[in-house]
Amino acid sequence: MGERRGGGGGWASATMDLLRSEPMQLAQLIIPVESAHRTISYLGDLALFQFKDLNAEKSPFQRTYAAQIKRCGEMARKLRLFKEQMTKAGLSSSTRITRSNDIDLDNLEVKLGELEAELLEMNGNNEKLQRSYNELVEYKLVLQKAGEFFHSAQGSAAAQQREIEVQHIGEGSMDSPLLLEQEMITDPSKQVKLGFVSGLVPRVKSMAFERILFRSTRGNVFLKQAVVEDPVIDPVSVEKVEKNVFVIFYSGDRAKNKILKICDAFGANRYPFADDLGKQLQMIIEVSGRLSELKTTIDAGLLHRNNLLQTIGYEYEQWNLQVKKEKSIYHTLNMLSFDVTKKCLVAEGWCPIFATSQIQNALQRATFDGNSQIGAIFQVLHTKESPPTYFRTNKFTSPFQEIVDAYGVAKYQEANPGVYTIITFPFLFAVMFGDWGHGICLLLATLYFIIREKKLSSQKLGDIIEMTFGGRYVILMMALFSIYTGLIYNEFFSVPFELFGPSAYGCRDPSCSDAYTVGLIKVRNTYPFGVDPKWHGTRSELPFLNSLKMKMSILLGVAQMNLGIILSYFNAKFYGDDINIRYQFFPQMIFLNSLFGYLSLLIIVKWCTGSQADLYHVMIYMFLSPTDDLGENQLFVGQKFLQLLLLLSALVAVPWMLFPKPFLLKKQNEERHQGKSYALLHSIDDPLEMESHHDSHGDEEFEFSEVFVHQLIHTIEFVLGAVSNTASYLRLWALSLAHSELSSVFYDKVLLLAWGFNNVIVLIIGIIVFVFATVGVLLVMETLSAFLHALRLHWVEFQNKFYQGDGYKFHPFSFALLGEEDE
Repeated sequence: MGERRGGGGGWASATMDLLRSEPMQLAQLIIPVESAHRTISYLGDLALFQFKDLNAEKSPFQRTYAAQIKRCGEMARKLRLFKEQMTKAGLSSSTRITRSNDIDLDNLEVKLGELEAELLEMNGNNEKLQRSYNELVEYKLVLQKAGEFFHSAQGSAAAQQREIEVQHIGEGSMDSPLLLEQEMITDPSKQVKLGFVSGLVPRVKSMAFERILFRSTRGNVFLKQAVVEDPVIDPVSVEKVEKNVFVIFYSGDRAKNKILKICDAFGANRYPFADDLGKQLQMIIEVSGRLSELKTTIDAGLLHRNNLLQTIGYEYEQWNLQVKKEKSIYHTLNMLSFDVTKKCLVAEGWCPIFATSQIQNALQRATFDGNSQIGAIFQVLHTKESPPTYFRTNKFTSPFQEIVDAYGVAKYQEANPGVYTIITFPFLFAVMFGDWGHGICLLLATLYFIIREKKLSSQKLGDIIEMTFGGRYVILMMALFSIYTGLIYNEFFSVPFELFGPSAYGCRDPSCSDAYTVGLIKVRNTYPFGVDPKWHGTRSELPFLNSLKMKMSILLGVAQMNLGIILSYFNAKFYGDDINIRYQFFPQMIFLNSLFGYLSLLIIVKWCTGSQADLYHVMIYMFLSPTDDLGENQLFVGQKFLQLLLLLSALVAVPWMLFPKPFLLKKQNEERHQGKSYALLHSIDDPLEMESHHDSHGDEEFEFSEVFVHQLIHTIEFVLGAVSNTASYLRLWALSLAHSELSSVFYDKVLLLAWGFNNVIVLIIGIIVFVFATVGVLLVMETLSAFLHALRLHWVEFQNKFYQGDGYKFHPFSFALLGEEDE
């Protein structure tokens, strides 16, 4: 059962052992300062050493390498800037990473600083040029639209002049005005000179802009607006905005000041405009020329910037990984104790015993490559501290181990449920999901993930797809076991098949037309594998399958709970705990099997003998009237005596579990402290050693009341749990029945009903509904439901018999995880 203890150095060629976690050791490294960086780097590549923080009392800013971490953080910020700029430009970084350790951190820092300065300068110049370009585009629109205003205004003024002249010719008529307008026109001193402001205003603000202008000037302005058809890029916000060109005519400086303030408040961009037609044409030509020049300059700048970003993109991943590595190395170095006088760093941490030679080789290589005069020292420390738990898993066993770890990480070297979960988890799932048609669908889906796993593992998937992909081997096992149990249940989308030969049952005579109502008789040997296909569709199908699956659920539950208690024996034996073996394992086995082990025996005997005994009656009256005769419910000779013996055994097992263990622990504790009231005084100079002595004495405090109450709770929990846990396994029967009935309903009420209409369109609709119902309900919802119930059976009913799960994971310092981090 994998019961081997850690010790010695014979673990260099260790084999993977999932039942017990790897034997660990607490090691101390004494590293010269000059080779410390290289040593930590090599240990990061090895990924087999978990460092302890020896400077936990210091803040991050008080640690030795705080300045280097700050430098790495600054470089990481620059790399994030490059990534943002590449994303905006639509460029992607090269995925190839050239594995070279020749990049010097100082040179990289200088290079990144130069690239950042160059990129920021390019961005600044580009922003200025782009703003000027956008302003000129708006200016050109103002010149065009406002020019149209003035041109139309001059045309209407000329027409008005002609009308006045015509009226002047007929001055004797009654219609001629008393005060002729031409007097005002010909007299320059009486002319009023109007000023105007032109620009663009966002279209959504144009109505409010017009109202505010009118109210603030009391109607003493004239506003003319023209819609710009296409959205223009605003020079300030650099966003596409729909705008209107406006021209405001006003009289007086006070009105002008109000108009300018309102324009600023509404974000209206103002541009100068000449009322002379010749000047307007000249300005349009100048603006167009400047626009073309700016466009050429901007394009050249963007090309140069993209070339720079492409150059950065080729090296980005390598630089990013290098900066992450350096930062993690300095974080680790900050966990080491720095001795100024000895010019060395002291590290402590956990490592597997089998990795001792690999770590020593890495230390020697770091000393040699760093041209250090003094080599690093590796020495094992003895401690009472509980080591971390480390299971070496592969891509197949890893998801099953994750299922166990989600409940709690195993205590150091306790029996690991993950070994049994590889088989029991998919099997219990399949008991609830038994249909070999649905199993094949699951198998095809997971084979797609397995065949394309190399490609999919490098891609970013959605949350649900990524979760499914991570558990692809769990689903593979679930699918294979579902096909197996489906063949036992003889269900293919609820349809039975005679795969292993003809049915054992036939008609009473050749003329019977309705075999399902008249009844069948056995005409051949028993169907060789699984449920006989003739059971499906008969009136007795449901009572027969109910009885079969319910009893099968009890048998599976009792077997798995017994496995859990047996594993508690191997745990106790491994840790040398005889009290738990004698006063916990034995009474638990006796109690569980006196009641539910006996029930399982009755089920098997009834199946073998074909008896009509009522097992409900047997179990109930075993408690209520244990001395009464069994009558027709007797299955074998001596059953009454056996029941009395088992009942007494169960009753004896309860106090056996409850009382001896607390008193024996108390006696054990008293013997340990007997004669130790006065301990010898040792000259303890090291305060850390004194603290460890104090802690070791503090841990040995014994409270009898607490131990007794804990044992009482544990006993009550086991006794009640034996009943409730066995009943809990009936979910296997319930979910199996639900899955079978749902599958049967979809087949009978959707597919066969559509087939009966003899209509192609109805048949196609029926097939589509059947497929969607099967996939949505049976292959997704039922899969999830059966998965969660199997999970509960393992976490609660199985693992609570032996699994403590109060350990902590082994997290070695590793560079392999850096590439998976998303900052």
